[in-house]
Amino acid sequence: MGFAGSSARTWDKADGAGPVTEADLAVNDLLHDTLRAARPSYGWLSEETEDSHARLDEEHVFIIDPIDGTRSFVEGTRTWAHAIAVAERGRITAAVVYLPMMDKLYAAATGGGATLNGKPIRASAVSALADACVLAARPAMEPQHWRDTTPDFKRAYRPSLAYRLGLVAEGRFDAMLTLRPSWEWDIAAGALIVSEAGGACTDRAGADLHFNNADPRLNGVVAGGAQVQAAMLASLAPT
Repeated sequence: MGFAGSSARTWDKADGAGPVTEADLAVNDLLHDTLRAARPSYGWLSEETEDSHARLDEEHVFIIDPIDGTRSFVEGTRTWAHAIAVAERGRITAAVVYLPMMDKLYAAATGGGATLNGKPIRASAVSALADACVLAARPAMEPQHWRDTTPDFKRAYRPSLAYRLGLVAEGRFDAMLTLRPSWEWDIAAGALIVSEAGGACTDRAGADLHFNNADPRLNGVVAGGAQVQAAMLASLAPT
């Protein structure tokens, strides 16, 4: 938090991959040193660490986004998050998403349910898309992405994918979607939190999410309360 806003040195990554700050790297180093010391046999996949395919040989892998929503962080707004997950043979088994500026800590473990600041949370029970409020960027609403017409649901936006998934898990929004290829570190923690909150989380084609892939990108993400998520998948154009 001491780095937040314009006080953090910022530069652009190569190939238009977006901004990075000295805070992203400091958080990455802290998490790497702490978590790998506790679990030295685990592999490591992080947005801010040069990737190594050595992780593919490990049964357990940490999947980390040191700061999800770096642009929000640089702008001095509150909706950036730390996202930390453990994958076991491609499935997420433990996860946290923490928003320091809002003191919101989402957490989940396989079979243990999901919590926000220690209290159980549940995803939405809304079933009809017309009644839903969905977190989505404007490009996702373009007509070519939908079977017939673009659904008439309410749309909102938050810059951090991890936070969007947390908001869906706590039922403040009914669903979220991103139709672009999505980095595993943006999704891993939130996907388990949504699932353990009783929701559903798949790629844009409805396939189960698998993590620790050689190419750590997913085919978009659609998450929500179980019924509205199914309705959204049925409305999307096939890929």
